[in-house]
Amino acid sequence: MSLTDTYTLSNGVKIPVVGFGTWQTPDGDVAESSVLAALNAGYRHIDTAAIYGNEESVGRGIAKSGVARDELFVTTKLWNANHSYELAKKAIDESLEKLGLDYVDLYLIHWPNPSEFKDHWQEANADTWRAMEEAVDAGKIRSLGVSNFLEHHIEALLKTAKIKPVANQIFLNPSDQQEELVAYNKKHDILSEAYSPLGTGKIFDVDELNVLASVYNKTIAQIVLRWSLQHGFLPLPKSVHEDRIIENAQIFDFELSDKDMKAIDNLKGTAGTGPDPDNK
Repeated sequence: MSLTDTYTLSNGVKIPVVGFGTWQTPDGDVAESSVLAALNAGYRHIDTAAIYGNEESVGRGIAKSGVARDELFVTTKLWNANHSYELAKKAIDESLEKLGLDYVDLYLIHWPNPSEFKDHWQEANADTWRAMEEAVDAGKIRSLGVSNFLEHHIEALLKTAKIKPVANQIFLNPSDQQEELVAYNKKHDILSEAYSPLGTGKIFDVDELNVLASVYNKTIAQIVLRWSLQHGFLPLPKSVHEDRIIENAQIFDFELSDKDMKAIDNLKGTAGTGPDPDNK
């Protein structure tokens, strides 16, 4: 395996098995240079979102890299304020303009149940999805997905969706494994993408991972990202430091044993859990 290896989504589109995350990456030179460093290091999958406020800088990094568009996989996401047919249409065009792209490979609804739509979130998501489906027909989006959706959110969406979600990007790491949701995703041929695959930083203090890092002569980050891959997840590590960007990609030259995979599986709750989408 390598950074250019892919999973095949349920619609036949291929997605590189590791993505470069840009959450909390400051807009401007930092975002631009980190995306450029990632692409120079061999990443071909870039993940951003409207709310990150860095789509323009991400787009500049992509443009400067010189990597052909058809070799890249780019994801962005619809923010909470735009859960309606008309607002979603406008938001899609705004993201494309900021990114400087004619299309994105994957477009996600960022959260299922924003506060201003709580009394009619099912209808709001259905209307939003309809606008997203039209953008697929128009060639602006190749694949549709969701983020932070639980089973009941997806079930509600499937009642009206003509295009099935191909991915669900969720808080997923050894401390919060969301087994039921991962199993649901798998049953419905929805790829589980792991944002915050290294937790919230606390994971680096877990003694068991320190021991495993020594055994494999790898960093804790590399151990945890490898665990994610071996579970069939798609991790989205984020860094603004070139050495760590490169380091996070060096996870294809070793394999965790079944025993060590189970040991990491037993670390649930050791470094915090993700937010509840219905109360976010």
